[in-house]
Amino acid sequence: MKTTDATHSTTDIEVRYVETDQMGVVHHANYVAWLELARTHLCALSGFHYAEIETRGVLLMVTGVELRYFRPAHYGETVQVECWAERLASRGVHFAYEVRRGSDRLATGRTEHIWIDRATGRPARIPEELREPFARLAGVMRPAETREP
Repeated sequence: MKTTDATHSTTDIEVRYVETDQMGVVHHANYVAWLELARTHLCALSGFHYAEIETRGVLLMVTGVELRYFRPAHYGETVQVECWAERLASRGVHFAYEVRRGSDRLATGRTEHIWIDRATGRPARIPEELREPFARLAGVMRPAETREP
């Protein structure tokens, strides 16, 4: 299900020297780590930290990463990575991202994930206790909408 009222989370990241090349420009692969950090912060807004989700017997496996670069980030700058759930399904979720430095758009991205049963390693449905929190996070269920017991 596509989302329109998804919760957005913005994570500030200070560019470290280790993330750059000799010219002080961030190496493109580091953006993937930034997306993960932003996604982890967003998932925490569901009420479940990534690590806690894994203790419930499921993993959120990355099945695809897409990045488009517009401008470079440099050592010493602080960038903002905005993240939101773009699509939520019973067996997976897609996250979207925008990396900015102030008003400059540096990159956009998207990651695709499927729920995996930790014990079997096979795809699984989102666990019952995570359905409503992730639906609210993805904007497909308003906070006031709750299920009858």
